[in-house]
Amino acid sequence: MSDPSGVVFPLDPASGRRSTTGTGRAVVADALRAVDPVGAASAQRETNWRQGYLPHFRRLVEAGLTSPESARTIAHGGLDALTSRMRWVAPGGEERPLDDAFGPAGGETSLGSETVRGRGRPDRTLTIPYAGRRLAGDELRRQLDRWVEAGVVEPSCAAAVGLVVDNPDWLDLSDRTVVVLGAAAEMGPLRSLLRWGADVAAVDLPRKELWDRLFTDTAHLAGSVTVPVRPGDGPLVERAGGDLVHDVGAVARWVAALEGPLVLGNYVYADGETNVRVSTAVDALTRHVVGAKGRDDVALAFLATPTDVFAVPGSAVARSVDSYAHRRISKVLRVPLRTVSGGRLLRRNYVPGEDPGINDSVVLQQGPNYLLAKRLQRWRATAYRHDGGLVSFKVAPPTRTRSVVKNRALAAAYAGAHRFGIEVFEPGTANTLMAALLVHDLRTGAPARPAPWEDEAHAAAHGGLWTTAYDPRSALGLAALLGLASAR
Repeated sequence: MSDPSGVVFPLDPASGRRSTTGTGRAVVADALRAVDPVGAASAQRETNWRQGYLPHFRRLVEAGLTSPESARTIAHGGLDALTSRMRWVAPGGEERPLDDAFGPAGGETSLGSETVRGRGRPDRTLTIPYAGRRLAGDELRRQLDRWVEAGVVEPSCAAAVGLVVDNPDWLDLSDRTVVVLGAAAEMGPLRSLLRWGADVAAVDLPRKELWDRLFTDTAHLAGSVTVPVRPGDGPLVERAGGDLVHDVGAVARWVAALEGPLVLGNYVYADGETNVRVSTAVDALTRHVVGAKGRDDVALAFLATPTDVFAVPGSAVARSVDSYAHRRISKVLRVPLRTVSGGRLLRRNYVPGEDPGINDSVVLQQGPNYLLAKRLQRWRATAYRHDGGLVSFKVAPPTRTRSVVKNRALAAAYAGAHRFGIEVFEPGTANTLMAALLVHDLRTGAPARPAPWEDEAHAAAHGGLWTTAYDPRSALGLAALLGLASAR
């Protein structure tokens, strides 16, 4: 790995390189240590982290089920471990603690603000695009019911969206500013928020083509976009944006100066180790902004990937067990396929009767850095909610985003997933559905549930990964083959 600047992984004393493997392994071990010392030791001894990371991330979930306090201890341990290890390389090349990015060592870059206002009229009816139509009212309710019946979303998800349908005035978010970090993300809520007339503070990389597209979209919608800008007289599209990895201090100061109650929405994504760097930068920015504005003034919003390990309610387990018993492929192909594969194909999703069950839908090709970045967000949501903050944390459905379809194996698996009761969403459907859930949480206050795993599972739109008959990875290869066959 080249020696980068900004938010970076720490140097490994033995190799002299910045080690993603050593950092990930140590963070997971530290997160487990106070609750599960045996699990911590196992993670610390893992010699093949890139291939053997999954059992240790699963253990982070399992160990947190012993009590709510255990889950919160793991979250705090993981947050402290990553924050203390990740470093900041200042503009002059000096390596310093991460928090120094927000002091004089982080540079004196000052970002101004400019606002682009749309010319449209605010939409005060919740509509969700689906199968070539925009569903609203009773038609949308019927689709929500079909998703629940098919096991695609949790009943609490349909109920939450139904409340937004019942209360269209909730779509008016003029009482707060929504900060969308990762404004161009396909899964982000930016377009929906603008359609509803919201004032959005948008942060993404300083790339002309990105802002040209976002400003063009904004002009036709009802809301406004306020963006950080660098000094100068050039066109706005050439000065807009903020680099969270390299200029996190400047972006944090800009966000903290925004007026009114804030929603900090984390929708950032990057490939490989950069995903951990940008997620760490956003987490550090979050701590800084919360400290600057006071906890009562800031809500946090996250979208969780469905391809992770989650504790799921007994109702999802029961549905999966019933599906395993009655699916036609179970009776015709399951036994020979399992025999030929040495038990790797078409395994049960759960042990019958588990409550909660453990759903493991991790796609191994996504790697340990992806999972660490997403786990960091889960830990922050758990910690902030326990501190009394308002948190909107929602599991989003599997979606045909650009980052998915560029992976040929994953794209093929998604194409064949419907054969196993899994619905893969189009981006427009998924991001509008998740934006509606964000509105629900902001308007209801998203009260905490008895245990952190219940907070994570509430109103999940998992696409059927939690209710499918088979362990998702044990069906993924077959889904890919079927997807390739259908494509031909």
